[in-house]
Parts: sequence; C-alpha cells; structure tokens
Amino acid sequence: MVMRAKVKVLIVDDSAFFRRRIHQMLQTDDGIEVVGFAGDGVAALREARRLKPDVITMDVEMPVMDGITAVRNIMKEVPTSILMFSSLTHEGARATLDALDAGAADFLPKQQDNAVDRQASARALVRRVKALGQRRRPMTAMPQRMVNEHTAPVAPKPRGELRRGNYKLVMIGASTGGPVAIQSVLTHLPANYPLPVVLVVHMPSTFTPAYAERLNSQLNLTVKEAESGDYLKPGHVYLAPGGKQLVLESRGGSTVVKIKESAPGQTYKPSVDISFGSAARVYTASVLAVVLTGMGADGKQGAQLLKSCGSSVWSQDEASCVVYGMPQAVEKAGISDRVFALSDIGPMLTKVV
Repeated sequence: MVMRAKVKVLIVDDSAFFRRRIHQMLQTDDGIEVVGFAGDGVAALREARRLKPDVITMDVEMPVMDGITAVRNIMKEVPTSILMFSSLTHEGARATLDALDAGAADFLPKQQDNAVDRQASARALVRRVKALGQRRRPMTAMPQRMVNEHTAPVAPKPRGELRRGNYKLVMIGASTGGPVAIQSVLTHLPANYPLPVVLVVHMPSTFTPAYAERLNSQLNLTVKEAESGDYLKPGHVYLAPGGKQLVLESRGGSTVVKIKESAPGQTYKPSVDISFGSAARVYTASVLAVVLTGMGADGKQGAQLLKSCGSSVWSQDEASCVVYGMPQAVEKAGISDRVFALSDIGPMLTKVV
C-alpha cells in the first residue's frame, strides 16, 4: 500500500491568535502537516522559499507587506497554492478578488462567530487545503488569465461532432479557481455576443456583488448580479447571487430569472445542479453548459439533465484546473461532449455560436 505524503502547509497571519486557530483546525487531519508560520508578507516570502510548502494560508491585511503583494511575489518566485482568508465585507471581497487576480487559488471567510461556525470552518479549511495540496505540481507563476494569452492551445478531447448553432443560452458552473477561470473565458466574448450567459459560482453573498462589478468593468459584455424578474438578453451576463438559488422560468415566450431561498440541507448556495436543471426544463436542447474548475461534483446531475434533453456539455481539462473535481465528475460520467483546456473555451464559445 502506497502512503500519500502529507500536505505541507505554511500559515501566514499577523495575529498569533489566528495562527494558532488555523493550526488547531489543520491538526484535526492526519494528512496535513503545518511546517511553518509567518506574521507578515516579507516573512511569508522568506518561509515559502525555505520550506517550499504545498499550500499557504494567507491573510489579506498585514504589516510590512500585505497579503496581496505577498501572493504576487510568491507566485513569481516560488509558485504555490495559496488559500486566502477574507473578511465578509464588500471591501474584503474586493481585496480577495485582487488576491485571486494576483495568483491565489481559493479563499475562505475569516469570521467564526460561535462553536458551530468554527467546526464548519475547520471542516471547510481541511477540505480546501487537501484539495489544493493533492496535485503537488508546479503552479503557474502568474494568474491563469495572463498565462492563457501566451500558451499554445491544447487540442480538445472529442466525443463526436462539435455542435454549432441552435443555442439560446450559455451556462457556466464553477467553484475553486472559478472566478479567475470565468474571467479568462468571458474575456474572449464580444459585446455583441448573440446569447445570454448565466454564471453559477460557489461564493458567499457578500462576494457576488463585488465579483459582478469587477467582471462588468473588465469585460466587453454587460455583467450584473442576477435578480428576480431579470429577462435574459443577448450580450448580458447574469451572476447567481451567493447564498441563494437561481432558477430560470419561461414567461410569455421569454426567459426570466427567479432567485429563491435555499432549502434546508442544500450544500451549495448557489447550486450548479439546480440552475442547470431549471435551464433543461426551459430550453431543453438549446443550452451550451460549461463546467469549470471546482471541488466536489456539483453540476453533474444538472449536466446529465441537460444532456438527456439534447443540450451540449463541455468541461475543463485536468491540466488547466485549480481543482479537478466538478469537471472530472462530469467527464467520468460520460456527460462531456468536449473536454477543453481553459485557454480554448472562450474562443470555442465564439466559434460554435
């Protein structure tokens, strides 16, 4: 029996209390080893060079060198999977998105109000760290959206003829690594793109408004956080709000958004499965669904419904994923019509429409 090496973690935070708290959380799993600590960005860079950890947990606001600058420097010198801790505020969301742009792989909220929150946070932290540490391969030294502009495209994995035309909607689902991946994909779409695009990303409710604002400022398309009553229009992007569920309904020959509260026990808020499933009921064979990087298998059941109705499903390949969970679930189930490198998905979305 081959023993998997432990995931080596460097903890970076200017609060000794929080460094201890993260350490305690990570100690609950035998597959994780905390190899070092740092209290500011300069020390983080020094320890990253010395220890070469698999994963770094990083605070945003620190003295000497802030977390975003530290991420940028670490990704230039010793590319590593970095998990940011963020405050659940609009400014905290914007800072975290800056860190993701700088090369961080994922983020978690820093607030823990009670024992139940702390237990849930510990479980989430362990899952994220193990997922990010699993691959143990050199990370790209700059954000994926920048790398894509300079790397040669990878041939898509075929599963039959590439379908063109007859689409009425593009839907994209993602989780870990998704915010930067989505930005990379949508950068290729022109302002007059003839279809609406619906995004479902696992993000907290305080993050999705900031993410929609960022995408709207950086893309050719018009981007907004989706609201109940929105009619889907070509060249517009609708981001599912965090903490709720986005479903599509038919109304008078048009498609309208409905935002619903999550039912008790629903793991993902928003859920790719729920949104994909609603699109299958409205559009049947006219959806082009794309499953990008992320932990878990959310999107698999919804993609299966779309596929059974005659719609097309694409998934991101393993090599370009931050975490090959959601796309892997879709591909292994035989649902993917095409498996593309991230750098190819945007251009292909323009080609087939």
